[in-house]
Amino acid sequence: MPPVWKGLRYGSVSKGKDSERLRTRRRHHGWLFSIPKWAISGPSILHLTPTLRLCANRKPNSGTRLPSPRQFSVDFYAESCPHLDRIVASVTTKQYKRAPAVAPATIRLFFHDCFVQGCDASILIPSKEMAERDAEENKDLSQYAFDAITEVKSAVETNCPASAVSCADILAIAARDFVHLVGGPYYEVKKGRQDGNTSMASRVQPNLPRANSTLDQLLKLFSSKGLSLEDLVVLSGAHSIGFAHCKQFVSRLYNYSIKGTNNQTRHSSTTMMDPRLLKALRMSCPKFGGNADVMIPFDVKTPFVLDNAYYGNLEAKMGLLASDQVLFLDRRSRPLVQMLAKDKKKFHAKFALAMEKMGSIGVERGKIHGVGRKDSATPTS
Repeated sequence: MPPVWKGLRYGSVSKGKDSERLRTRRRHHGWLFSIPKWAISGPSILHLTPTLRLCANRKPNSGTRLPSPRQFSVDFYAESCPHLDRIVASVTTKQYKRAPAVAPATIRLFFHDCFVQGCDASILIPSKEMAERDAEENKDLSQYAFDAITEVKSAVETNCPASAVSCADILAIAARDFVHLVGGPYYEVKKGRQDGNTSMASRVQPNLPRANSTLDQLLKLFSSKGLSLEDLVVLSGAHSIGFAHCKQFVSRLYNYSIKGTNNQTRHSSTTMMDPRLLKALRMSCPKFGGNADVMIPFDVKTPFVLDNAYYGNLEAKMGLLASDQVLFLDRRSRPLVQMLAKDKKKFHAKFALAMEKMGSIGVERGKIHGVGRKDSATPTS
């Protein structure tokens, strides 16, 4: 573990005036749906470094060492950038103290990158055409995450040879750091990912889960990435932190149902969700709009701590997305939810393994797209 983290506990951020809340504040029967301003009030990283354009508009470096599956290892940069993890940690720790919301934002960015065409940082690429980051499914990815990787990349470039480290590896390491900073496990990150040089919006929708996906749809998608049912349930635990916009779940608050056998209603809005939560969410997210800026925490109990409370919420019918709650409703995944709800240590251990496995998508299976990039984004046209 990098020395920079010694003495730092998750949640040890400067909260300022806790009473300051965004205008999304809602109270009802003890439920509070609001985001503390301290969580997102840090200055934009790009404003701190206005001259940075890392990850953009530069050509690939033909001299970059290209990894192969056998080279994919923890010590891949032992010679070219031996203190890489420490350098990244020194930046991510400061970012988290400035604005804790950067943690779930960057973890989500990593997930969206890996699932579309492997962990190749193609999510960072801007383009004159429609790139991954321009797809509808990615439009609400937080700028905090993009800015965070830009700042980390700058620090790495300052301390190591230019373009020695791929942006894909930087994203993977930063995501690991933020997992740990929000109370999750620390795990070693294998390195040697190549940066992609193509990024197409059309590839996004078929490769990301939807907020209303059924378990069958989720299993089919995760299986296509080499991930199991257990990986699916464990990685979903990332929803222990972060927030969702009303548009992602408002449809399940009103006249929503899941059909069972013989096309009969098996679960409805009122049977799938705790009635107090349902009532509060309807107040925050009215059926006919006016809620574009409202954000609700996935985990109403500990929204800034990566713990196993997410699974207890599912047992209590307090899952925010339909694709969350289905993990408990379906008999195939329910035992895993129940097991993880009882044991936080087991969840953390399995989460670390699942993140390592997800971080290998497109690497160990030999499906890396393109060559290393000098910066964390390169235009495709």
